[in-house]
Amino acid sequence: MAGGPSVRCCCCGAQLPLLVGRGLGLLLLLLLLPPVPSTQARSLRFVTLLYRHGDRSPVKAYPKDPHQEGEWPQGFGQLTKEGMLQHWELGQALRLRYQGFLNASYHREEVFVRSTDFDRTLMSAEANLAGLFPVEGAQSFNPNITWQPIPVHTVPEAQDKQTHGLPLPSWASPQTMQRLRQLKDLSFRFLFGMYRPTEKARLQGGVLLAQIRKNLTWAASASQHSKLLVYSAHDTTLVALQMALGIYNGEQAPYASCHMFELYQEDDGNFSVEMYFRNDSTQAPWPLALPGCSQRCPLPDFLHLTLPVVPENWEQECQVLSSLADTEVIVALAVCGSILFLLILLLLTVLFRMQAQPPGYRHVADGEDHA
Repeated sequence: MAGGPSVRCCCCGAQLPLLVGRGLGLLLLLLLLPPVPSTQARSLRFVTLLYRHGDRSPVKAYPKDPHQEGEWPQGFGQLTKEGMLQHWELGQALRLRYQGFLNASYHREEVFVRSTDFDRTLMSAEANLAGLFPVEGAQSFNPNITWQPIPVHTVPEAQDKQTHGLPLPSWASPQTMQRLRQLKDLSFRFLFGMYRPTEKARLQGGVLLAQIRKNLTWAASASQHSKLLVYSAHDTTLVALQMALGIYNGEQAPYASCHMFELYQEDDGNFSVEMYFRNDSTQAPWPLALPGCSQRCPLPDFLHLTLPVVPENWEQECQVLSSLADTEVIVALAVCGSILFLLILLLLTVLFRMQAQPPGYRHVADGEDHA
């Protein structure tokens, strides 16, 4: 081996066997290369859902409606059995979509559900959770009950078809119902768009969007956080949010439709947001792209693009405080004016009666008739 081929070390000039020289050269090359960043698989980190309640009975009836409140088992504005089934099926679909992300059984640290304070939204959330987390194993408290109570939080309100076996009145032709749907869609565009749409978006959907932005930012930065945040609300809530995002399609959100925000951590460690809208139980959710961004939108871009429609001070921008103050002044002036009017009326009444009544004592001259 001593007489074998050799190379000169570039560092010290010593003659080294060829194999050793090659090994040192490879080691030097590895030391000079930049470090390879550690990679991780792309993973889902956090989900926010906003869905509309399920099918409900009419909120109210028109004056000559043949089907008044008594014909609905729970009265007006209540979730129907069809609505319960719609949300149970949505819960089942969500269970399949997030299988492996959420635990198969309910864990309170993972899930938080908030609902508006209406029977139909509260009951929709409960039906949805029954489909999302069917009771199993140790969580079963009765072998005959395949349901478990899961908390739904709340804080202290659309053109419906008569699809519940009740006959439609004679005037409700398909053409008339289509016209009513068009008018309903027009009312939504008028309410949330047309005139000063950006300002409306800030003061309507921008409030909820601000909270969603905070939740996404928190989930991207906190080491421990919940996995699923759910809002059970109304068609107007969904439309207001989609108007603020610039993705509203101009139609009323169907019963049990669901807007999804999914926060992913990419393999390079950065975060992105994807949005989907489930408005048809027979099809996969539609991917949605925020205007100005791709469907897989980097979180910083999502936050930057949605910032203009987030109110900095909702009360001040809505002039809620000044409106309340003006109302108080108007009420106070009205009360004072009413009191002053009553006092003047009372005074005039007293004076009129004093002039109309004869005096209590009158001098009678001699010779008058006293009969």
